[in-house]
Amino acid sequence: MTDAPVWRRDEIESPCVQICVIHPVTKLCTGCARSLEEIGAWSRLSPETRKEIIAELPSREPAPKTRRGGRAARMARASGQDS
Repeated sequence: MTDAPVWRRDEIESPCVQICVIHPVTKLCTGCARSLEEIGAWSRLSPETRKEIIAELPSREPAPKTRRGGRAARMARASGQDS
Protein backbone atom coordinates (compact mmCIF):
# COMPACT_ATOMS: atom_id res chain seq x y z
CA MET A 1 0.00 0.00 0.00
CA THR A 2 1.26 3.47 -0.84
CA ASP A 3 0.69 6.84 0.73
CA ALA A 4 -0.44 8.25 -2.61
CA PRO A 5 -3.46 10.55 -2.37
CA VAL A 6 -6.78 9.25 -3.62
CA TRP A 7 -7.30 9.99 -7.29
CA ARG A 8 -9.38 13.15 -7.65
CA ARG A 9 -11.10 14.91 -10.50
CA ASP A 10 -11.99 18.56 -10.72
CA GLU A 11 -15.72 18.21 -11.18
CA ILE A 12 -17.93 21.20 -11.86
CA GLU A 13 -20.14 21.71 -8.83
CA SER A 14 -23.69 20.92 -9.83
CA PRO A 15 -27.05 20.96 -8.03
CA CYS A 16 -28.25 18.00 -10.15
CA VAL A 17 -30.04 15.33 -8.11
CA GLN A 18 -30.62 13.04 -11.11
CA ILE A 19 -34.38 13.68 -11.22
CA CYS A 20 -34.32 15.29 -14.64
CA VAL A 21 -37.84 16.29 -15.64
CA ILE A 22 -38.60 19.68 -17.15
CA HIS A 23 -41.97 21.00 -15.98
CA PRO A 24 -44.09 22.01 -19.02
CA VAL A 25 -45.33 25.26 -17.44
CA THR A 26 -42.37 26.60 -15.46
CA LYS A 27 -39.73 25.23 -17.87
CA LEU A 28 -37.57 24.36 -14.84
CA CYS A 29 -36.16 20.98 -13.88
CA THR A 30 -38.29 19.50 -11.09
CA GLY A 31 -35.16 17.97 -9.56
CA CYS A 32 -32.73 20.89 -9.40
CA ALA A 33 -34.89 23.91 -10.43
CA ARG A 34 -32.51 24.99 -13.19
CA SER A 35 -33.73 26.08 -16.62
CA LEU A 36 -32.82 24.16 -19.77
CA GLU A 37 -30.53 27.02 -20.73
CA GLU A 38 -28.70 26.85 -17.38
CA ILE A 39 -28.37 23.07 -17.57
CA GLY A 40 -27.04 23.22 -21.14
CA ALA A 41 -24.53 25.97 -20.39
CA TRP A 42 -23.48 24.69 -16.95
CA SER A 43 -20.05 23.34 -17.95
CA ARG A 44 -19.18 26.65 -19.66
CA LEU A 45 -20.32 28.95 -16.84
CA SER A 46 -17.81 30.60 -14.58
CA PRO A 47 -17.59 29.37 -10.98
CA GLU A 48 -19.03 32.72 -9.86
CA THR A 49 -22.06 32.41 -12.15
CA ARG A 50 -22.68 28.82 -11.00
CA LYS A 51 -22.54 29.96 -7.37
CA GLU A 52 -25.06 32.73 -8.11
CA ILE A 53 -27.45 30.26 -9.73
CA ILE A 54 -27.04 27.74 -6.91
CA ALA A 55 -27.78 30.48 -4.35
CA GLU A 56 -30.98 31.39 -6.22
CA LEU A 57 -32.33 27.82 -6.57
CA PRO A 58 -34.01 27.53 -3.13
CA SER A 59 -36.29 30.46 -3.99
CA ARG A 60 -37.47 28.88 -7.26
CA GLU A 61 -40.60 26.75 -7.54
CA PRO A 62 -39.92 24.27 -10.34
CA ALA A 63 -43.50 22.94 -10.28
CA PRO A 64 -46.76 24.49 -9.10
CA LYS A 65 -47.81 23.32 -5.64
CA THR A 66 -51.50 23.11 -6.54
CA ARG A 67 -53.11 20.51 -8.74
CA ARG A 68 -54.70 21.51 -12.01
CA GLY A 69 -57.64 19.14 -11.87
CA GLY A 70 -59.10 16.40 -9.80
CA ARG A 71 -62.38 16.24 -7.94
CA ALA A 72 -62.30 19.83 -6.61
CA ALA A 73 -61.90 21.25 -10.13
CA ARG A 74 -64.73 19.06 -11.50
CA MET A 75 -67.02 20.10 -8.64
CA ALA A 76 -66.23 23.80 -9.22
CA ARG A 77 -66.97 23.45 -12.95
CA ALA A 78 -70.20 21.58 -12.26
CA SER A 79 -71.44 24.27 -9.87
CA GLY A 80 -70.43 27.12 -12.18
CA GLN A 81 -67.75 28.45 -9.80
CA ASP A 82 -64.97 28.02 -12.32
CA SER A 83 -64.00 31.43 -13.73
